[in-house]
Amino acid sequence: MNNDSKKIANSEKSKVIKLREIVSKTVEQEKLITENLLHPPEEILTKGQKISDKVASFGGSWAFIISFFIILVVWILYNTMMPVKENFDPYPFILMNLILSCIAALQAPIIMMSQNRQEEKDRKRNENDYLVNLKAELEIKALHEKMDLLLEEQIKILFETQAKQLKILESLQKENKK
Repeated sequence: MNNDSKKIANSEKSKVIKLREIVSKTVEQEKLITENLLHPPEEILTKGQKISDKVASFGGSWAFIISFFIILVVWILYNTMMPVKENFDPYPFILMNLILSCIAALQAPIIMMSQNRQEEKDRKRNENDYLVNLKAELEIKALHEKMDLLLEEQIKILFETQAKQLKILESLQKENKK
């Protein structure tokens, strides 16, 4: 094996070593990100949180709106159509207004609790999106490093080839002058 072959073999070996270093560095950087994305922490809900989610999902549905509207219509019709002795809440429906106010006063904070939890979920989802973007950025950075390494090696080989060609041209010029 001549000296040039040894140089090329050593050059290829060093190129492979550098590429392995880049790949191992990238794998280390991505390990935590991938672990967080594959195994997100499980959400543990308290009874209050479960109840607030159920109340919010029912309170914001058409089933609630329609059933509540039916109850109000029945309440108003019953208290206006029945004889005065059977009316338990005569017009202006003070008891109905009190019940509606109590429902609104209780339902609003429960829905707010559920919305706060949803905001927390959205924040975690945004963090995961950020981690995915960060992982993509790390992969692009690793690709750039690999490309830079390959270009560096190609330029090095090009300069070596040009130097050899110059030596050959110089030797040919010397032979022509003789």
